[in-house]
Amino acid sequence: MSLAVREGLSATPKRLPCWLLYDEVGSELFEQITELPEYYLTRTERSILEMYAGEILQQAGPSLTLVELGAGTATKTCILIEELLQRQSRTLFYPIDVSPSALDTAMRQLGRQFPSLRVNPIVADYTSGVPALSRISGRKLVLYIGSSIGNFEPPDAIRMLRRVRQTLRAGDALLLGADFAKSSKILLPAYNDSQNVTASFSKNILARLNRELEADFDLERFRHVALWNRQDSRMEIYLESTSAQSVFVPALDMDLSFEAGERIHTENSYKYSEAMIESILRQSGFTLEGTWCDRKKWFGVHLARV
Repeated sequence: MSLAVREGLSATPKRLPCWLLYDEVGSELFEQITELPEYYLTRTERSILEMYAGEILQQAGPSLTLVELGAGTATKTCILIEELLQRQSRTLFYPIDVSPSALDTAMRQLGRQFPSLRVNPIVADYTSGVPALSRISGRKLVLYIGSSIGNFEPPDAIRMLRRVRQTLRAGDALLLGADFAKSSKILLPAYNDSQNVTASFSKNILARLNRELEADFDLERFRHVALWNRQDSRMEIYLESTSAQSVFVPALDMDLSFEAGERIHTENSYKYSEAMIESILRQSGFTLEGTWCDRKKWFGVHLARV
């Protein structure tokens, strides 16, 4: 963490990696975001899974073991688990996440809801590859849903998926959830809601630096900024200093100066076309086999085969 913060805040323009958003406080705030009326992504993807779970699993193949990258509390995954338990009596689920607390929550909830499901959590950063995947026997369906792929620059997304691909065998499959490009009238409110929950989530990255690195960021002197970059097909998230100010980070012995209007870049969220998805999957070593969308084609769930 310290190295990433030092490098990011020493850069011009300043930046912080988006994974810093997801400590315990940030993860709770993000769960609130997924329930907001403006944030269409979660409910739209859930509706696709509810409508097409049977069709998706049928195409994925028989005798599946489920694996989920960045599982969190695995709420949407329950839709696929319920359908899978109707198809096969023995079902294994490997949720992978960097957060032990999220995995503990998932295990408790899944244990209550599906007593016959075997859950084997893996605490790991999947972005660096998960060697444990290669030791899981049988046909695997790896879930990477929620459009988390959008937080990566396209070359990084390909590298990450390629690492996953290297731990899979012929016949294994990937289920990728990805948000489609659409009107800024829909995108901008989704990333800057009227209740300011997203702003609190965004500012939590500074609060985390205050908590963990003893920094003295004044959160009231920064504002959350969400922009749609049509040319690069991505939402861009920033924290903007509302005045000239200085910040000290004792744990890094760093003195920082901000001009009024100066921004810290914290996150991108890429929005895709079907051609972009097919290209990323192909370059990662997968073949796109099927796509399921909502009626408005706001979001897509894509099945790709090793």
